[in-house]
Amino acid sequence: MTKYLISFPSGAMVIPDGDLQAVSDASHAVVQEAKDAGVWVFGGGIDESVPPVMVDGDGTVTAGTYPQTTQLEGGYAVLELPSREAALEWAAKLAVACRCAQEVRAFGYDPAS
Repeated sequence: MTKYLISFPSGAMVIPDGDLQAVSDASHAVVQEAKDAGVWVFGGGIDESVPPVMVDGDGTVTAGTYPQTTQLEGGYAVLELPSREAALEWAAKLAVACRCAQEVRAFGYDPAS
């Protein structure tokens, strides 16, 4: 089966005042559904209060990140699914729960992972 990344940027999730708990509950319900279905691999949100760093092979740590990933933020879920169609179905469930469109990407197959 293929692993799929389903994600959204923080700015896409616009929640009216007073609705945060309902959105949280809805998204946790979809996560539980994915776990119950045995397709959940990993998920979470990027902690935007912790700045990214780069680590070299010699252990040198430098503040910042690659230029193309400076906007890496938001919420992510990795699901292991039998088809792209199944990934699109789960993305739709997450879109309803999070109240924003979800991006879907497939991970390349790696027999060691």
